[in-house]
Amino acid sequence: MFHSLLFAFALLLPLPQQPTQQQRPPQQPPSGNATEAPRPLPDEAPVVTKHSMQIGGKELRYTVTTGFMPIKNAQSGETEARIFFMAYTLDEAPDKAKRPLMFSFNGGPGSASVWLHLGALGPKRVKMQDEGWLPPPPYQLVNNEQTWLDQTDLVFIDPVGTGYSRAATPQLAQKFFGLQGDLDSVGEFIRMYLTRNERWASPLFLVGESYGTTRASGLSGLLVDKGIAFNGVLLISTVMNFQTLLFAPGNDLPYQLMLPSYTATAWYHKKLSPDLQNKPLRQVLDESEKWATNEYALALLKGDRMTAQERQKAIDQMARYTGLSKEFIDNCNLRVELGRFNKELLRDQKTTTGRLDSRFKGTDSNNAGEGPGFDPSMTAIRPPYTAAFYDYVRRELGFKSDLEYYILGGGVGRWDWGVSNGYADTSVALRNAFNKNPFMKVFVAYGYYDMATPYFAAEYSIDHLNLSPTLRRNFTTAYYEAGHMMYIDTKSLAKLKNDVTAFLQSAVQK
Repeated sequence: MFHSLLFAFALLLPLPQQPTQQQRPPQQPPSGNATEAPRPLPDEAPVVTKHSMQIGGKELRYTVTTGFMPIKNAQSGETEARIFFMAYTLDEAPDKAKRPLMFSFNGGPGSASVWLHLGALGPKRVKMQDEGWLPPPPYQLVNNEQTWLDQTDLVFIDPVGTGYSRAATPQLAQKFFGLQGDLDSVGEFIRMYLTRNERWASPLFLVGESYGTTRASGLSGLLVDKGIAFNGVLLISTVMNFQTLLFAPGNDLPYQLMLPSYTATAWYHKKLSPDLQNKPLRQVLDESEKWATNEYALALLKGDRMTAQERQKAIDQMARYTGLSKEFIDNCNLRVELGRFNKELLRDQKTTTGRLDSRFKGTDSNNAGEGPGFDPSMTAIRPPYTAAFYDYVRRELGFKSDLEYYILGGGVGRWDWGVSNGYADTSVALRNAFNKNPFMKVFVAYGYYDMATPYFAAEYSIDHLNLSPTLRRNFTTAYYEAGHMMYIDTKSLAKLKNDVTAFLQSAVQK
């Protein structure tokens, strides 16, 4: 797949802003020998501002550093890309060098870090309606009382091709547009940040969302071999093994693992039979998971070897747990892809359900289509987050740039998954990191209404890490009655903060 905010309580003495690349005067041609290589431009100084806010009756004073980190070729030393970042550090920490430090990014591939930044972690968040629905414009930033800044310093990273981050030349861009190139460049950013800011003694954490969990899992394995061991990795809306998500001929696994999410969605929209509809969601999901793991998995395995009686029984049960008609399930050969489900479930109401968050409903111009014309859960969040970021970064943080900030898509080209006849899978890297760093802990956040990275598929990947029982105890899991970005729901936002606070405190060895 795929991947808060009122104005700061006080803005104190911002340092003079350095000109961005777009504002620099044209470079004069070098003097002397015409064949002399041009001198590289010096690194641009970041913009540093001071802020404060109230949280839980306490005042948090913090510094925001906004700028670029050059990513250089290891042999030539030439800058090949500049990664945009926004770092939040608490001013009154007793020992700043040893305070926890968390690196954060979203997914895509092709998504900027704005979602976690202005949705859950940062001291500002985008104001949505309480359930996460789209608010009326103009959009607002409010103080985020659920910020993680009281627990850890925060660094938000926009990988190359997202946000303001760019390759030095178009020819170099493809080097970063792939699983390994992305891991290498973000890993180098982390090494550089630790070095330049003298944070090697800090407890270290990674948090990723969506494809960001793919990245975080891969980085945990890559960086431990470079001497960077993490206290904890936080996976929000997880995908590590893409075989669990990609519907394809010969790959029946996603149908099985998506089914409980279909059940949750049908339950939310009251499309299940009364005996299921009147039960709590978790109890209904227990039934759905059991059927998906056993009878449904066997039916998919048998395929055309099923008897007519076995096939009809599977159709009946699938209709029970999805809210879809038996005729539709039969026509889909017991294999309902996500787009078809999102279009079909509420077709009688001439509405569709969301992919990122299936609580959301949309209306297509053509009700007879096979799939939704758009994702209503994406269209609800994109305008508020886009407007909020542009206003915040320029007016409050003083960072001026005419570049387009690539929030989701637009800056990343064709992605190299690093596999020729298989599925990308970074769960192996996560397992290797555990084997080399048995003190590392992992927090996994699941949204029941997340159809982009369904919770049962993520559970499957974790259940197949082949870890010892001792290392399995290093996992903490939490479930939310919301979607992919569970934090847009205010109740889930508060629960996430409480869950993460407990996890961070357990992950730092005293």
